[in-house]
Amino acid sequence: MAKLLYLTHRIPYPPDKGDKIATWHILRHLADRHEVFLGSFVDDPEDWQYEAKMRSVCADVLLRPIHPKLRRLRSLTAFLTGESISAVYYRDRAMRQWVDRTVREQGIRHAVLYSSPVVQYVTGEAGQWMRRVAHFSDVDSEKWRQYGAAHRGPVGWVYRREADRLLAFEAEMAGAVEATAFVTDADAELFRKLAPQVADRVGVIENGVDTAYFDPSLPFETPYPPGGPVIVFTGVMDYWANVDAVTWFATEVLPRVQARMADARFAIVGSRAGADVQALASRPGVTVTGRVPDVRPYLRHAALSVAPMRIARGTQNKVLEAFSMAKPVLMTSGAAEGLRPVGWLASQVVDDPQQFADLAVEALKRPAERPAARDYVLANYSWDAHLQRLDRMLQA
Repeated sequence: MAKLLYLTHRIPYPPDKGDKIATWHILRHLADRHEVFLGSFVDDPEDWQYEAKMRSVCADVLLRPIHPKLRRLRSLTAFLTGESISAVYYRDRAMRQWVDRTVREQGIRHAVLYSSPVVQYVTGEAGQWMRRVAHFSDVDSEKWRQYGAAHRGPVGWVYRREADRLLAFEAEMAGAVEATAFVTDADAELFRKLAPQVADRVGVIENGVDTAYFDPSLPFETPYPPGGPVIVFTGVMDYWANVDAVTWFATEVLPRVQARMADARFAIVGSRAGADVQALASRPGVTVTGRVPDVRPYLRHAALSVAPMRIARGTQNKVLEAFSMAKPVLMTSGAAEGLRPVGWLASQVVDDPQQFADLAVEALKRPAERPAARDYVLANYSWDAHLQRLDRMLQA
C-alpha cells in the first residue's frame, strides 16, 4: 500500500457534524487503499478520547490541541500582517515539523488536505515531490462575506475583511496544489469565477450518506416526552449559520405554526449550544437538547425535519441524513442549493416565513415516511461512488 499524508483542520471523529462526517468517510476510504499518516487538530476536549480510534486506522497520528480562546487571541496578529485570520488560527509549528519529518522519512508521495488552512503545511519543501489534492468542501470565504452582509459596525467590517483575505488565501493554496475539490458544482463554479487563475484544476467530490446507519427500519425508542408533533433541527450549535437558522425559525416561523397547531414542538438537537440558543428554550414548545449520543432517534420520531439556513454553502448533511431516514424536510433555498435536482424537491424549498409555516402545518397534519426521499439518497449520495473521484485525482 502506498503511503499517504492526510491533514484535516479537526479530528475526523466522531462523525457528528458536517466536516467530521466527510473527513471520517474520506479517512476510511483512504485507509482501505493507503497507509495513512494523519495530522489533525482537536478543539473539543471530549474528542481526545478518540485518539486510539484514529491510531487503529492510521499508520501514524499527530493530534495538536487547539484552545479556541487562545487561538483567537493569537489570530489577532493577522491584522498586523495583513493575513487571513483562518490561516493564522491553524498555524502550528509542531504540526509543520511533524509533516516535514514524516514526508521526508516515510517517502510520502501523495497527500489529501481537508480545508484550505492545512494546505499551508505542504506548500514548501515537504510538498514538492507529492501529488496533493485539497478538499475545500465549500467556498469558506463566501460564508464570511455573507456574515459581513448580515452584520453592521466593527463586527461586519471584520467579517468582510476576512472574506477578502481568506479568498486570497484560498486562491493561493489552490494554486499551490495539483487539484482542488468542492462539494457542489455551484461552489466549484463560483470558485472558478473568483479565482480564474486556478480554474483548470478545480473539481467536485460530493458528500454522501451512510444509508446503512441512517436507516428508518432500525428500531429506535422515542427520545421525546408525550405531546404534540415534533419539528426537529440537527446540527452543531456553536456554528453561527445554525444559530441564525434556529433563531429565525423559532421566532419567525414556529409561532405561525403554533397559531394553527398549538401543541407543535420544535427540538434543537446538537452540541455546544450557547446562551443565545439556550434562551430559545424559554419559548413555548422549544427544546434545546445539547449534545446527544445519537441523532437518529430524534429524526426517526420527529414528524418533520427543517433546515432553515439563511447562510449556507455546499451540501447540508442534515438534509441528506433526514432524507435517508425517510423524513420530509422543509428547507430554505440556501440549504437546497447544493442538492441534485429532482422533481419533488422544489415543493420543499421555501424562504418566506409564512409560507414556511403553512407547509410545516401541512406536513404535521399528515405525518408519513417519505420513501422517495430515501430512494433519492440511495441513488445520488453514495460515499464510495463519490470518493472514487478522489482516487482519480490522486492518480492523475
